[in-house]
Amino acid sequence: MIRSRPDAPHAPSAVPPSRPAARALRGDLYAAAAAALLVTVAVLVGRHIQFTRHTLFVRWPPVFADWDPHVGPGTPAAVLLAAAGVAYGPTLAARLSWRALLPVSWAASTAWILSLALVDGWQWGVATRLTRREEYLRVIGRFHDIPAALRDFTHHIVDGTPSPWPAHVAGHPPGATLTFVLLDRIGLRGGGWAGMWCIVVGATACVAVMVAVRALADEALARRAAPFLVLAPAAVWLGTSADAYFAAVAAWSVALLALAVTRSSLPCAAASGLLFGLTCYLSYGLTLIALIGAVVLFLGRAQVRARPVLLAALLAGLAVVPLAFTLAGFDWWTAYHLLVTRYYQGVGGTRPYGYWVWANLACTALITGLATAAGLHRTALALTRRASPARTRLALLVAAALPALLIADLSGMSKAETERIWLPFAMWLLPACAYLPRPRVWLTAQAVLALLLNHLLLTGW
Repeated sequence: MIRSRPDAPHAPSAVPPSRPAARALRGDLYAAAAAALLVTVAVLVGRHIQFTRHTLFVRWPPVFADWDPHVGPGTPAAVLLAAAGVAYGPTLAARLSWRALLPVSWAASTAWILSLALVDGWQWGVATRLTRREEYLRVIGRFHDIPAALRDFTHHIVDGTPSPWPAHVAGHPPGATLTFVLLDRIGLRGGGWAGMWCIVVGATACVAVMVAVRALADEALARRAAPFLVLAPAAVWLGTSADAYFAAVAAWSVALLALAVTRSSLPCAAASGLLFGLTCYLSYGLTLIALIGAVVLFLGRAQVRARPVLLAALLAGLAVVPLAFTLAGFDWWTAYHLLVTRYYQGVGGTRPYGYWVWANLACTALITGLATAAGLHRTALALTRRASPARTRLALLVAAALPALLIADLSGMSKAETERIWLPFAMWLLPACAYLPRPRVWLTAQAVLALLLNHLLLTGW
């Protein structure tokens, strides 16, 4: 029998965890269990309300989906990508050069999102998502004269006006619809091109978050977060949803701001402002991304004080898109107030606030996964106990997304479909997973949840 040398190092698994580490691990498991319990209660209570009162207007509450166990063309690729991501993701994230890691993460995220979308087939999963009755591509023909359409936009928001816009068009500033109009103008016509635009651009959101985490915290934490950003259950709704595109624009506005304040870069500050201005004209609710931007400015306050011109460049970039739309005749504030009227004319006025105000949080738990719930527990520990400066800065960045979600939730303007609508905020919760030990165990939980959601439910919006 071969005996180990007395002085040979023990395998890591043989070393008993310290009491603080054991307590932290128990806290992780409690947080994950609490998230699972919240989702379970939201499903059971939601089904009861829907089947007795029919006021939720979702068939599988709290998610806007149907119960429909199925497989499809994307199933083999999705399973293989999940297995590869769990097996090799953490190692590649640690060993690749930073310049290589960013495009690899983008490619992996694109493949993961697309494979999940293709579980529902090309037509239902990608090509027709944005061509349905309430979607943006239904009104392309009404934008043959773009300046006239922008001037007239607010006249068709409220139900009862002549030719009211479809729900998603009316529910967003015209920057969202105009994106697909411009794609059509350059020859990328139809739902297939629009769907792939959302997937490919939306997949860059994970790269933007990695860039911001590296700039504000450190590279090691960004690398640890990378596999979780790629394999997030949010990928189910990042597939062919315009909100994936919105999430990417918002994420890059924050990432560029992080680069601006850490590198004292005027071009990055101006570009950040430009993208934040665009974000506000893609979705009214995404003005709340400013809360995350404010934390970025706080974390980089020393550089901002040393070079105040960074704020001037940021504000100059921020003014461009609002000024362009205002000069074109679109009034953002008037449109928002008309949207509130339209919202309460529809199912938003019937859906019970008392259910959705907490069930929305269950939707967030689904799109971010059990690992993120555990990571948020570690985030709280980093904020309340003495942690390294990098870990504290990451905790502040992650925590910045929570008040944005809370305000959106309490506003009453986010009742249902938040698994899609809140994607831009959810992306900033995912880096909390960088704190977790045993990343492959938690990655497995994330990937399995995404696969189950996509194969058991038929999502739609």
